[in-house]
Amino acid sequence: MRMVTGERTTSFRDMNQSVAHVVTEHFRRHLDAARKRTPTPGFAETPDEPTIDRLISAAFWASLRREEGRAPTISLAYLPPPAGGTALFIERPLPLDPAILTRLSPAVERPGIHLGVWPNGNELRVWGATRSIPPLCFVVEVIEPGLLVIKHRRADPDGKFANVAVLEGDQVKIVDAEGTITSECPDFVMTLLGFDQASTDTDDVLLPLALSMRAHKHGGSLLVVPHGSDAWRKSIVSVPYAVAPPFSKLGDLVRKGSRDAGFREAIDAIGGLTAVDGAVVLSGRYDVLAFGAKIGRTEAGPFVEDVLVREPILGHQPTMMNAAELGGTRHLSAAQFVYEQRDSLALVASQDRRFTVFGWSQRAKLVQAYRVEALLL
Repeated sequence: MRMVTGERTTSFRDMNQSVAHVVTEHFRRHLDAARKRTPTPGFAETPDEPTIDRLISAAFWASLRREEGRAPTISLAYLPPPAGGTALFIERPLPLDPAILTRLSPAVERPGIHLGVWPNGNELRVWGATRSIPPLCFVVEVIEPGLLVIKHRRADPDGKFANVAVLEGDQVKIVDAEGTITSECPDFVMTLLGFDQASTDTDDVLLPLALSMRAHKHGGSLLVVPHGSDAWRKSIVSVPYAVAPPFSKLGDLVRKGSRDAGFREAIDAIGGLTAVDGAVVLSGRYDVLAFGAKIGRTEAGPFVEDVLVREPILGHQPTMMNAAELGGTRHLSAAQFVYEQRDSLALVASQDRRFTVFGWSQRAKLVQAYRVEALLL
């Protein structure tokens, strides 16, 4: 398997050990920082390198097996039984074996259910299943055959997990959180990286919206514009579906601090609108102003030319690209919009699972495009 952090080819064993080392250091750094911010107990224990090596190996080989003709989806969490809260406990913990994991997979394939793994003597054993895991708990999830995501739980128990590494086919992508932050990335990208202290209400809304956009698989665009300003209309050719009055259900729920079932319904309703050809325009107060909006150039304004493309992956080199080469009409129009409306943000989901966040860099004086699909798995 090939590490994205370098060009040399490695065996699966070498790759696994390299990932285990990087991931162990990542978890230790984050755990040390979290304990300094919050000295009270309650954080997960970081597994050592040999343990991470075994967890990744078991998950990888399980991902290549079949149970009744179906590929397994499994999430393994490293934590002792007492930390699992109200959990399902197996009387005799099971060996961490790919065949056993595959047989268990139909029972734990729903989102949010983890198989708890912890040492028992000299071996790792599966002790049961739980929905409750502590902050910064190590998790390795099987997404599909050959595709694994290593992640940890954020401080927010209801938030998306923060991805640490993605293992896909012959590639390993290690998330470069620290390096990405120094690039003047939007706060939303910081949230995707797992920095909860950087979160705002906007990020708490945009993250589930991004996941909803990606889930419908039609592709789509979302433009986030300042509340109370109509400047965005100058960069729109036509609005076939203006919303009057603005759809404010999501914004009302956010202002009330509600995250109930109605919040999820509002998120999915807006996420569904992004599947319509054109872009959804969302105000900074989370009100839908339009959907199906056709982006164009401001009258007599310049075309966007170059865009700096970044991927928050260790070893990735930012690439200056002509906007026309970004990947299609959605990407080009999103770059043009942000080029003109520099206090806005554009999110673009592709049918091929790519997801790009466009923002204006005041320091570099150009549009930056962050390809963040590795953070949304």
